[in-house]
Amino acid sequence: MIDTTSRARRGVLKAGAAAATLGALGFPAISRGQAETVRIGHLTPLTGFLGPLGEYALMGVNLAVDEINAAGGVMGRKIELIAEDSVNPQTASTKAARLIERDKVVAIIGEISSASGLAIATVAQRNRILFFNTGCNSDALRGSACNRFMFHTEAANTMYVYAAGQALLRDGMVKGKRWYSLTADYAFGHDLLKAAKRFMAANGGAFAADELVPTDAADFSAYLLKIRNGKPDLVVSNLAGAQITNFMKQYMEYGLPYPVAGFGFDTAVAWGAGKGNVTGIWPLVWDSQVKSATAQKFTQAFTKKYGKPPENQAWGDYMSTKHVAQAMNELKTTDSAKIVEHLEKGAKFDVLKSRDGYYRNWDHQLMQEMYTIRFKPANEVTNKWELFTLSAPVPGASQSLEVIAPTREDNPCTMPA
Repeated sequence: MIDTTSRARRGVLKAGAAAATLGALGFPAISRGQAETVRIGHLTPLTGFLGPLGEYALMGVNLAVDEINAAGGVMGRKIELIAEDSVNPQTASTKAARLIERDKVVAIIGEISSASGLAIATVAQRNRILFFNTGCNSDALRGSACNRFMFHTEAANTMYVYAAGQALLRDGMVKGKRWYSLTADYAFGHDLLKAAKRFMAANGGAFAADELVPTDAADFSAYLLKIRNGKPDLVVSNLAGAQITNFMKQYMEYGLPYPVAGFGFDTAVAWGAGKGNVTGIWPLVWDSQVKSATAQKFTQAFTKKYGKPPENQAWGDYMSTKHVAQAMNELKTTDSAKIVEHLEKGAKFDVLKSRDGYYRNWDHQLMQEMYTIRFKPANEVTNKWELFTLSAPVPGASQSLEVIAPTREDNPCTMPA
């Protein structure tokens, strides 16, 4: 998959050689403004603990580029994808600058780590180039760090909490209830906990306890003993990645009777745990079980190309690429400033769900439906990819998409000019 980069580099060299030949023969050289392709950069972690999600992200963007090019590209020009492993914030910043300054990309798509997302956004803002965030959940990216050239296809942490919260309210698990939460001790977990406490305060519940868990923790026995002694009404996970897998496996082994809910989730986590090793209610931004016509078309195309269904991270990178290309084709330009104005006016996009989405003009968050999931008992699982049942969309059909989104009071954004 990472061969995308080397192919792109070879394409640049060939284009340069062709231009030189034309000039020698008396033909005008191809200028940057007349490039034969439209270059888009893709940055996401392909190694480290986020690597498994990054692999799905790269699959998603590659499929989108294939489909866009097959349909005529952007203004009749093929997209040339330059994909890189972002690794960490410093590397992400360096590579973002190189993509813009050397490779002349018209947009950057991707990322999962919020710290790296902020680094990319800073470079994009400085250069006035679009950055579509496909996997960073931090509320702060939509708030104190918001940016005219940054848009968020991925849902914010608050949206994950409020989506799961709707299911918990429905099931009577909030008002008058005592929650015991485990929170990953870094920015992502702290962000989830802040939103969860705000939700609880508004709906009449209380936290019995909250435990901060180091990101490298693998043994949860001490926490499980505290949960057993505390006898909470609900156990809440604000954990991330492999933490979720390890905690849930051990929770199931202990046989604790308390219901479980989580506020952050990726389907790759469940697939890694396997059937019978995860339980409870969790929020999800998208899944291959969504039945809209375009969702099923995407799932079929992805499965045909890669031999397995798309994970929710693949959805995010696929969607962002499609939205960037759609906006450029509608406006007949790759100019980032003009595309920003277009999106801020409420342009609608298919998001492979039952309702179209739009990027909110004051914080650039994609307004969209979300879902909650319930895990099946092990004896009901017949397919390793379908470990859970998917709820109807949240918010409901009669509700505004804004119901689950951060408000200006929750997450103030002062968009730079």
